[in-house]
Amino acid sequence: MNKLIYLPLIIVAILLGSCTKEPTDLDGLLDGDIIMDASLYAPEDYLISVKYPNPSVDDLNKHILIAIHGFSASTFEWQEFQDYSDTLGPYRVSQVLLDGHGRTYEDFKNSTWKDWSQAIKREYEKLEELGYTKISLVGSSTGGPLILELVSSGYFESHTNPKYIFLIDPIIVSSIKIQSIAGLIGPMLGYVEAENSGDEVKYWYTYRPQETVRELNALMKAVRKDLEKGITLPSNTYLKSFHSDKDPTANSASTVLIYKGVTSSNGNHIDAEIIDSEIHVFTRLALREGITQKDIANQQKAFEEMATKLSK
Repeated sequence: MNKLIYLPLIIVAILLGSCTKEPTDLDGLLDGDIIMDASLYAPEDYLISVKYPNPSVDDLNKHILIAIHGFSASTFEWQEFQDYSDTLGPYRVSQVLLDGHGRTYEDFKNSTWKDWSQAIKREYEKLEELGYTKISLVGSSTGGPLILELVSSGYFESHTNPKYIFLIDPIIVSSIKIQSIAGLIGPMLGYVEAENSGDEVKYWYTYRPQETVRELNALMKAVRKDLEKGITLPSNTYLKSFHSDKDPTANSASTVLIYKGVTSSNGNHIDAEIIDSEIHVFTRLALREGITQKDIANQQKAFEEMATKLSK
């Protein structure tokens, strides 16, 4: 596409580039060095591998779901499903904090998408070492392509095959047009400010370094190429992608590409469902404004569907 259509944006970027490229006054934000993701100082409340370091036979019989948050988010993104699941019993949720996330702006800025995925691998492999055989994955937003990249790279060829993979509003195609030219104007801007409100500033980065936006773009591009070639799931692995039809961040075409590009080990299509929603990561309603009964129903339906499968 002709980059001349972005000329007004580039001009604005140049003007902004004359200002500071590093954010200030971060103390009350996740971006600062005061507020950190709670899993960093109380991992036993988030990671099953830490909470049960010596699992019993009964523990090992339980299904473990590794819950993976999205870009610039934190473990809070899956807290509602954790709370929902605490009353059930047949399965447990392990909330991982992606590497580079939940820490200072500088830590986030210096991380790559390959760094982000290390937290997923560490928990998966620790659970294997402890003797768990029923392990599944759920990823929201950027958690989606991170999981797909693990599959396409052959990671599970030397590890226990996941039983289920659930994707919530996975981002393969962005709905944010300016994101596609992050490499062009990013160095001028330095960072992009997110529209967090209220207590969201404690759980999501308010300032997104242009370096990490470029990493996200690189991850999406890599997974799109893998989808074009075709991704085959490990043996006996089930995958379903849920997507808001009016997702303002991850275009619902993302799930269409996943449906076309991913097949089960026996060649069948994966499952996909387009949700009547305007929310990105519709399973997270806490701290959002203007939540409707339809939003609550969408969340509960997805929760119930995942819980039913994990309880088998």
